Amino acid sequence: MPLVCPSSGPTSECRLHKFLAACGVGSRRHCEGLIAAGRVAVDGKIVTRPGLKVSPERAEVAVDGRRVVPPALVYWMLHKPRGVVTTCRDPQGRRTFLDLLPQGLPRVFPVGRLDYDSEGLLLATNDGALMQRLTHPRYGFEKSYRVWTDRPLAASARARLTEGLKVDGVRMRMVSIEPADRTSDEGPAYDVRLREGRNRQIRRMLAAMGYRVQRLQRTAIGPLRLGRLPAGASRLLTPGEIAALRRAWRAEVRLGAGEHPHQAAGDSPPASAARTSNALMKHRNDQSGSRRSRRR
Repeated sequence: MPLVCPSSGPTSECRLHKFLAACGVGSRRHCEGLIAAGRVAVDGKIVTRPGLKVSPERAEVAVDGRRVVPPALVYWMLHKPRGVVTTCRDPQGRRTFLDLLPQGLPRVFPVGRLDYDSEGLLLATNDGALMQRLTHPRYGFEKSYRVWTDRPLAASARARLTEGLKVDGVRMRMVSIEPADRTSDEGPAYDVRLREGRNRQIRRMLAAMGYRVQRLQRTAIGPLRLGRLPAGASRLLTPGEIAALRRAWRAEVRLGAGEHPHQAAGDSPPASAARTSNALMKHRNDQSGSRRSRRR
């Protein structure tokens, strides 16, 4: 995993072996060995505790007398095609997301996963703080997908998918699933929004309802859209996109996961989101009225 201590503010800290690994010195285990062997110094003093916390902005860290400098933060958008894995290495020798990026980048990691048969928007970065907030279930950051199924979904099936159902003993739900504007030879298409991001969630939920996914594409992560980026292509995020992404996860933290779906830039709330919001407001008003009645 990348460096996950915050990248702003002079008081941010992270553990020494994680800092060294994020700077590309080696794996965390290798860095622990370097520290234990007395080859790492912090502010000129040899340290032997891997768990020592350091501030990347203030501490001077050196390995064998050579200073270790954190790499510049980079943010890439990729259009992952089918047949590519979102891991840094693949024992089977298949193409990885790193094959879609330019050579010579600092060590980067994928933000979230797309399975081998899925395609679409993928982010790659070495900003661990941002990555953690975009992927941790606690923050419930919304992602959007286009899914093609083997046959049309009944209205009752769509309702159940948004209400939630148990799959393999785990309760899952979609924020919304609405018919897309067009279909194709691959079957009827639907736009899906998720906040949970469980492993193969869309495929597993639809399979539990008796439907088969023909094709699955991620179209948005928060305010970022795949747009017309060709399959297999990649590009740097613009400063404006990075700022929008940071604003979006800060808004999610303030609102709290599950209150209402985050909208991709330019979107209006879907009807299901409005119904959910209205029902929540009615429930709160009913509770408030009930408490007033009891006081009387």
